Amino acid sequence: MSAQIEFERVSKRFILHRERSDSVQERVSGLLRPRARADEFWALRDVSFSVARGESFGLVGHNGAGKSTALKLMTRILEPTSGRVRIHGRVAALLELGSGFHPELSGRDNVFLYGSLLGLSRRDMAARLEEIVAFAGMAEFLDMQVKYYSSGMYTRLAFAVATSVDPEILITDEVLAVGDEAFQRKCMDRIFAFRQMGKTIIFVSHALDTVRTLCDRAVWLDHGTVRATGAAGDVVDAYLADVNRREREELARQDELAAALADDPRRRFGSHDVEIIGVELVGVDGAARTVFRTGEQVRIRIRYRARQVVPRPVFGLAVHHEGGLLLAGPNTRFAGLDIPMVHGHGAVELLVTALPLLAGRYFLSVAVYDETMLHPFDHHDRLYRLTVQNEGGRERFGVMALDGAWSWHVSGQ
Repeated sequence: MSAQIEFERVSKRFILHRERSDSVQERVSGLLRPRARADEFWALRDVSFSVARGESFGLVGHNGAGKSTALKLMTRILEPTSGRVRIHGRVAALLELGSGFHPELSGRDNVFLYGSLLGLSRRDMAARLEEIVAFAGMAEFLDMQVKYYSSGMYTRLAFAVATSVDPEILITDEVLAVGDEAFQRKCMDRIFAFRQMGKTIIFVSHALDTVRTLCDRAVWLDHGTVRATGAAGDVVDAYLADVNRREREELARQDELAAALADDPRRRFGSHDVEIIGVELVGVDGAARTVFRTGEQVRIRIRYRARQVVPRPVFGLAVHHEGGLLLAGPNTRFAGLDIPMVHGHGAVELLVTALPLLAGRYFLSVAVYDETMLHPFDHHDRLYRLTVQNEGGRERFGVMALDGAWSWHVSGQ
């Protein structure tokens, strides 16, 4: 299968001017002293890969890895500093919100402008106009100046136009993150249709499960260099493994910060008749850690100290998604575990036989209250981190795993 896109030892350099003169006086005085030396920034260094005709190809990597620069080289918005980029075929690109649209023109005029940039006549675009408007749902706003469009309106019209011109290569860069959920599904249906038609698709998204599902192959860019190229699933797994490694290192650095937060009265409060002196997340091997996999056994151990006899305490915890959503809040009273009294040191444990959380970062709160659950003895508000990995899991969307069983039944004729 012939290559439709080729990067051959491509590098791209930008010149960064660090010094900025904001006032007239600063600009004038700047003429009297040596100009600051400009810094070089290499967005890409010696990058090589190829995309076959009809292939769906993903670019993954952290923000600033060079993905958008690579896409702009594909569309000739930028030229490489060194190396060679070869593109064969008509390209439709959705790189930035409303890119290619003139803000002073109406949506209708921009439709025809976009077509002309791709070499299509006004008659060609007029024949496509009705379908574009219907797909975007923009009939009542078509003659409004684009500068008054919302971000969602920009996205809907830009996607509808770009995919209506029968491109041989479709390039998208996170544009689907802007539209509403219904429109995102509509866009994905069209992208899958393009794939079935044998179009070449270049796809950039931080939604790695979508990259895994949509793309045949992928490249992982890291600070402008290629870390891996190959089957999309393998590249995504390698990238996630590196992300998780870095996250573990970051979590280790966060230990000191967590200790400092524990002294914040907004994050820890209570009478301290019973004190929580330690919280551990323990795996099936008995080792304490903060990174687990979906479906793995987790034992949450809360160690306490009571300086006097305290009758009928209630221990509990809460699981929060990093976005703030409360996902669960079990406690010993609701579970039917009666603790008559505590005195001295001890521990309470919650055994989760199969962790139902999908990939993401979560925070745990732990607490011990009196039997009415109104008086806090010790409450730690989201002081403990839990990271969940789910590479290659059976479920990948959302935050919870249902772990259901699918079945298929064929009706009799």
